[in-house]
Amino acid sequence: MSTRTRTTGVRTPPTRESRYEDELARGLLAADENAFAAVYRRWGSLVHTMAARSLGDSHEAEDVTQQVFLGAWRGRDGYHPERGPLGGWLVGITRRKIVDALAARTRRLTLIDTVTHAAEGRRYTEGASAEVLDRVLVVDALSRLPHRQREVLCLAFYEDLTQSQIAERTGMPLGTVKSHIRRGLHRLREGIEQGRVDAEPTQNA
Repeated sequence: MSTRTRTTGVRTPPTRESRYEDELARGLLAADENAFAAVYRRWGSLVHTMAARSLGDSHEAEDVTQQVFLGAWRGRDGYHPERGPLGGWLVGITRRKIVDALAARTRRLTLIDTVTHAAEGRRYTEGASAEVLDRVLVVDALSRLPHRQREVLCLAFYEDLTQSQIAERTGMPLGTVKSHIRRGLHRLREGIEQGRVDAEPTQNA
């Protein structure tokens, strides 16, 4: 005699939580801004936690979180409820944005090497030690820039985007992008020069 349990064919009714998520998904697809705000409140913490654990940097995690939800809003037509829940779709976007952030970090380090070696008119008596100092100063000066200035410089130098493309990517007016780049470069240059001045007594001691 078979003891195998028969399938009754009775479907479990959706829970209140799943119904709410379905409602949010419909709102997102309908470009309902209130629904989108609710989507952010519901999954924003999860997205940020995933990014922070993978990147080990809270500022980068914040950037990734913004990119995920901006991408979800702009690409909402690409979400198909029959393929899976909204939360899973957002997790998929998050994973791709984390990969992009890690790739950008690699490009950043490469650019720092390039900037360091391309410095004109400088002669160092301690060779390799001075190169290391320069790299540290570039990283430090970049990290001290205001968030928006750092963002546009990273997009310009690390992703090779034009000012118009940066404006489109970030949603900033083109004039604001140009202003951030100009001020960011000025502050970056000042930070690097000040760092060299501060380091001189230590080197000569």
